[in-house]
Amino acid sequence: MEEKSVPRWVKLWFYGAAVYNLVWGVWVVLFPRMIFDLVGMEPLNFLPIWQGVGMMVMVYGLGYYYLAIDPVRYGNFVWIGLLGKTLGPIGGIFGVMTGQLPPSFCWVFVFNDFMWWPAFWKFALIYARKPI
Repeated sequence: MEEKSVPRWVKLWFYGAAVYNLVWGVWVVLFPRMIFDLVGMEPLNFLPIWQGVGMMVMVYGLGYYYLAIDPVRYGNFVWIGLLGKTLGPIGGIFGVMTGQLPPSFCWVFVFNDFMWWPAFWKFALIYARKPI
C-alpha cells in the first residue's frame, strides 16, 4: 500500500488522537484529583498510580502521532490502541458492576475510548491488516 492510498481523514484522526491523549495525560498527571471530583467519587488513596495512567495515555499519544505521520509504516500501532480502548472500558465496567466505581465514571470511557472506536476500527480493518 502506498502512502497516497491512505485517505486524508486517517492522518487527521490520528493527529487528533495524539493531541487528545497528550492533553488528557498531562491533565491527569498535573491534576490527579480532578477527574474524581468531576465524577463524584473519592480519589484513589495512591494518586501516583492514577498519574501513572496519565503517563501511559501520553505514550499512546506518541503512538498515534507516529500513525498520523506515516500510517503505512506504523499502521499496526492501531491494534495496540484498540486493545487499550477495549480493555480499559471492560475493566471500568467490571469496576462499576462490583461497586468499586460509580456509574458516572463511565463518562471517562465515552471520551477516552468509545468516541475513537469507529475511525480506529475502520482504519484497522481496511489499512492495518498486514502481518507484523
